[in-house]
Amino acid sequence: MAQARAAAETTRARMRKRWHRARTGLRKSAVDYFRGDGSDWVAFAGLFLTVPAIAVGTIVGPEWCDPAALVLPVIAGGLVLRPATLLLLYASATAALVVESLVLGSGPTSQVPVGVTPGTVLTVAAAGLFGLVIAQFRSRVGVPWRRGGTMLFDLRERIRVQSRLPHLPSGWHHEMALRPAGGQSFSGDFVVAARTHGGRTLEVVLTDVSGKGMDAGSRALLLSGAFGGLLGSLPPHAFLPAANGYLLRQDWDEGFATSIHLVLDLDSGDYELFSAGHLPAVQLHSGTGQWEEKAAEGPLLGVYDGCQFDPVKGSLAPGDVLMLYTDGLVEAAGRDLSEGIDRLTGEADRYVPGGFEGAAWHLIEAVAKDVNDDRALLASRPPDPVRTGPFPSSPAGVRGHL
Repeated sequence: MAQARAAAETTRARMRKRWHRARTGLRKSAVDYFRGDGSDWVAFAGLFLTVPAIAVGTIVGPEWCDPAALVLPVIAGGLVLRPATLLLLYASATAALVVESLVLGSGPTSQVPVGVTPGTVLTVAAAGLFGLVIAQFRSRVGVPWRRGGTMLFDLRERIRVQSRLPHLPSGWHHEMALRPAGGQSFSGDFVVAARTHGGRTLEVVLTDVSGKGMDAGSRALLLSGAFGGLLGSLPPHAFLPAANGYLLRQDWDEGFATSIHLVLDLDSGDYELFSAGHLPAVQLHSGTGQWEEKAAEGPLLGVYDGCQFDPVKGSLAPGDVLMLYTDGLVEAAGRDLSEGIDRLTGEADRYVPGGFEGAAWHLIEAVAKDVNDDRALLASRPPDPVRTGPFPSSPAGVRGHL
């Protein structure tokens, strides 16, 4: 009796172990499949078994299971199977249609309320053609559909990481907002930034690639990586010439871009602005309450070789504001550019007393919420000297917002 019980327990343990291995293997296969690393034979087997199940359901209960239901595995196969495997699924769907036609009849000769009509055949064939086109496209791109969304998400996050400003010394604060056209995830505007010269200098490059949204997103991604590698590796005056040469080598049909390069000394508040056809920056002088345009000279990137980019210099005193922006914030059909800049600076005045906290996002909402163009804004403001002492008294005593 004890031996039989022990044998039964051993058998149950062996079965549990086998079940655990099968479940683990199935889960691993499913994870690999949805990551795009596994074979599509598992999906094919499931869809292949679905076809005869639908055929049997149609023959047994044609009122509840229409012959056109075969489009379901056909469309699903187009989304998850490779072209060669998909043709096998289409062959099984064709065989199922033939069997249904023989059993149920076709057209006016059908003996049941729902038969295999020419319209049914055309519907399934059209769905098959659509699925085959999708499968061929995925095969040419080389990215499984189930992995494509993950890859795009990863690219979007990498763009966001590249656009983050580095950590600034105590008291400095930055405000930046980026809004793609049409609510998309990819933008033709991008920002790259780095602290250079032992961390005493902040270099920020705001670039507007020709086009907008998804049309310019791929070029912006490529340029942001290249510009991020150049920034800090070259002297400030050599950055835009190197970026211009890089764009010229790409030989794109729409290969031009505008860019503005800020070089800010975090110890003194002095800065230089280099521009490549970009809109002027604007600076608020706290002493007078007036905004001043800071326009540097330089042509568009990617148009002419051997260009020269001459900087404009300035300094941020306590209470000043410096804003960099793209054309989506100030340009509009039937409106002069100066009017757009005046509207932007007028709205910005409302956020000066509050230290510009959250101002970048709110300014885009106020002046360019429904504009069908990419929009980007960066803002800098040293705080009131009452809170921080003389500006600057020491490297630790300098404060600002960017």
